[in-house]
Amino acid sequence: MDLKPQDVLVALKLASEGGWERPYAALAEELGMSASEVHAAIRRLAEARLLEPEGKKVRLAALRNFLVHGVPYAFPARSREVTRGLPTGWAAPVMSGKVLSGDQLPPVWPDPEGEVQGVAVRPLYSSAPKAARKDSKLYALLALVDALRLGRARERAMAEVQLGELLPSHG
Repeated sequence: MDLKPQDVLVALKLASEGGWERPYAALAEELGMSASEVHAAIRRLAEARLLEPEGKKVRLAALRNFLVHGVPYAFPARSREVTRGLPTGWAAPVMSGKVLSGDQLPPVWPDPEGEVQGVAVRPLYSSAPKAARKDSKLYALLALVDALRLGRARERAMAEVQLGELLPSHG
């Protein structure tokens, strides 16, 4: 069993909601995926011990650990050409104003509806920008994951702290 990038998207969506109690099709529609893709992702997340299969809740401490220490290596991000898109990483609203970028163009997910010109970064999954537009908490989580995938040590450390705030393992 190998985790796939879409599994991270599903885990972040479930974590942002505290679990799920709706049909796979509804979750799939919100994420721009098929119901079978969501079902397979949930199965892989349970096998990886990132999801409790009985309670259908994300194991937040394990997920945070995987996001910080696994995702940057398993699903690295690379900056590419200049394009218009949706800001991510340190340029997203969740981190804006906390990182000085100087003359550096912001990282963006290529998106025809995007209003910011920046350096293209391939999202974890093709439907992530569309799903992020529908759910601001999911957008924040995805942008923080991109900060972990793209950022220098300072941005990664800041993203790790903010992930801990958005995905508390107690409460």
